[in-house]
Amino acid sequence: MEIIELEPQILANRRGVAFPVVHRGTTVEYVITLAALEACFWLESRADDARILKRFNDGYRRIRAIAERRLLAHPATRLELTLEDFVRP
Repeated sequence: MEIIELEPQILANRRGVAFPVVHRGTTVEYVITLAALEACFWLESRADDARILKRFNDGYRRIRAIAERRLLAHPATRLELTLEDFVRP
């Protein structure tokens, strides 16, 4: 699986972090919500941009693994990861 990683960016509405990945020649835009980062990655509410990106980077391996599983199950060009994606039933 060819994967090229690009820099994550905080969404303009501050509701999440977007991180595009090139997969098989197609750019897939993933978004993880701040609610998911707060609940699963110890992000403080009302954190500044630097802290948000730090928490995202700290949890990136887990975030990416969940994102890749979602892409394989449901191919798309944009996927949003929410708290439900990280909570086990």
